[in-house]
Amino acid sequence: MVEETATWSGSRRLLRRLRDMMAGPGTAQARLDAVVRLIARDMVAEVCSVYVRRAGDVLELFATEGLKPEAVHRTRLRVGEGLVGEIALTARGLALADAQGHPSFAYRPETGEEIYSSLMGVPVLRGGRVQGVLVVQNRTQRNYQEEEIEALETVAMVLAELVAGGELVSSEETRLGSDATLSMRLEGLALVPGLARGSAVLHRPRVGVERLVSDDPDSERRRLAVAVSALQGQLDALLDRPDVAADGEHRDVLEAYRMFAHDRGWLKRIDEAILSGLTAEAAVQKAQDDNRARMAQATDLYLRERLFDLDDLTNRLLQHLVGRAGPEALALAPDTVLVARSMGPSELLNYDPARLRAVLLEEGSPTAHVTIVARSLGVPLVGRIAGLLERVESGDTLLVDADAGVVYLRPTDDVVANFEAALAARTSRQAAYQALRDRPAVTRDGRRVSLQLNAGLLADMGRLADVGADGVGLYRTEIPFMLRATYPSIETQTEFYRRILDAANGRRVVFRTLDIGGDKLLPYFHGTPEDNPAMGWRAVRIALDRPAMLRGQLRALIAAAEGRPLAVMFPMVAQVAEFIAARDILEMEIARARAAGRPLPQRLECGVMLEVPALALQLPALLPRVDFLSVGSNDLVQFLFASDRANPRLEGRYDVLAPAVLRLVAGLVADCAAARLPLAVCGEMAGDPVAAMALVALGVPTLSMAPAAIGPVKATILSLGAGALAAYLDTLLGLPTASLRGRLRAFARDHDVAI
Repeated sequence: MVEETATWSGSRRLLRRLRDMMAGPGTAQARLDAVVRLIARDMVAEVCSVYVRRAGDVLELFATEGLKPEAVHRTRLRVGEGLVGEIALTARGLALADAQGHPSFAYRPETGEEIYSSLMGVPVLRGGRVQGVLVVQNRTQRNYQEEEIEALETVAMVLAELVAGGELVSSEETRLGSDATLSMRLEGLALVPGLARGSAVLHRPRVGVERLVSDDPDSERRRLAVAVSALQGQLDALLDRPDVAADGEHRDVLEAYRMFAHDRGWLKRIDEAILSGLTAEAAVQKAQDDNRARMAQATDLYLRERLFDLDDLTNRLLQHLVGRAGPEALALAPDTVLVARSMGPSELLNYDPARLRAVLLEEGSPTAHVTIVARSLGVPLVGRIAGLLERVESGDTLLVDADAGVVYLRPTDDVVANFEAALAARTSRQAAYQALRDRPAVTRDGRRVSLQLNAGLLADMGRLADVGADGVGLYRTEIPFMLRATYPSIETQTEFYRRILDAANGRRVVFRTLDIGGDKLLPYFHGTPEDNPAMGWRAVRIALDRPAMLRGQLRALIAAAEGRPLAVMFPMVAQVAEFIAARDILEMEIARARAAGRPLPQRLECGVMLEVPALALQLPALLPRVDFLSVGSNDLVQFLFASDRANPRLEGRYDVLAPAVLRLVAGLVADCAAARLPLAVCGEMAGDPVAAMALVALGVPTLSMAPAAIGPVKATILSLGAGALAAYLDTLLGLPTASLRGRLRAFARDHDVAI
């Protein structure tokens, strides 16, 4: 403890000297030159250098003590080049006893650094962005201690204010110059559908930290305690707002988010930064910069999304510390399109939804907490827009097509006119689809098709009546599991499934058991990294290896049914033996409920999702054992063509309307019809009007799709003569062509089929 106290005391002494030096007279360059001399002397290093990030992702040597002076402003490295470039690229520090032996070492003869063996470097971070790199070097092979690395990180945070202050490099240098006034089309990921037009408002969660260094750690700790208490009270009040419903996924999201504010590890890291000599505000920001540097490299999607929640909490805590906590709702101009790198779930609730037309993010995913809240508010959302904040200025006009994931920035008059026409046409189409809501989906020659929903959230169930769906053909039970910080109890699962069945109001709901693994990760369930996770340990394979998980979920489903029909479907089944094993577990839970005298489902259906081509070769053994069959078109096509659907280089290479796919579906239709077994097709294929037209012609009786696809697909079916298309398809299925899409579109055009 004595050694630790001495370390903190030395760190505080260096920070005070840096603070005084940076606030002193002279140019920014002169002050930076003095700073590197001070750091080198205090840290007993022969070299101290500062590299500043410039436009074009270039790191320029701006000041040095120990290297050749003529190298200053001459030595430049690309981000990712050399050890300095690697630190900037990863936003992580390096401590190397033998720097020149590292594979990333890049020699610059003009610096004279060949005589120095060891190197310790850290990123200069401000607001989570790398502004430069701070490096110290020694002639001997020095093993830098963890305390030295932490001290250099703290120094770098103070130094960031000088580097990013605009005196060394203009803050406008990294802007796009003349491109900033050009009209642009930006593409992203459609997360919450809708069309919107409005003016950009930049969401700036970062609160400026003006006072970085403190001489009184005890006083800063007391300030932190008061601010944390106020933050926790503010989050409690947020959950009590009348527009935050008492139940639903977005309520669970906010409850889980509130737990972060009580996280002891987060608060402990802030406290340690205060003891090193930082103010409470600077300590909060340093803890979050450290989090961002670590978590930005994570491949675990859940961890990256929780980083956005911590950004939100950091901002709120800083607001309390600087006395700007302010009101909950932030004032907005009418027709606002909010633009941000990322957002936490409560930040969105700070804005008036009546004035908010859309949200645009550089980050984001379908299961991110902000997406769940936006969906509950009905606010269109587009995420993963690369370079968004580099291109958009406050007040810019934005046209948002969140159906397609496209944004028009500073649109020209003709683009605006086209968008307005598209908006009017969409409104007209939606009205036409709404008029079809209560009509059964029957082809012109009398073939009845059941249209059902794919769902994964309680909020989706409200769309059943809105779009006139017959039921839920696929309920993805894993999504609620992915939104929680801990594994839900059987009681929690039971209540959730009961609410799903209540919302269905008598319509059939097919519950797919947990399809986790691959790209669908649970934060509390970790497997071993796999080279091919989509074809690895996932779905029913995990369920059979971890039967307690499957038994718990099936027990909850049985209890939730309470005398109502229950349909359960097992995913990713490759062999009939796997289905038999899974169904045996279901029967075991039925027997358990019966023995306990609990209510049983009125009717139990047990089916399988056909996604693995091998299962299609086992239909004689499979069909007598299942109550229904659903085709998971997304994975089936991926495995059929050995084509990773997440690989952008293969996007569009293989089509669901290839003859091979349609021949496979035709065989399934014939076999299921002979066995008098219900057959459905789920996935994107069912929701594509052209593909749906082909499926209906082949005889598929049930299609399950996203809510927004119900209207367009129903319009297609109502205008289709299925018999005529079936006869035409018979002439096409043997063709050696990659896709029949063009021919099918031509058929639709010639026969007035609405696609």
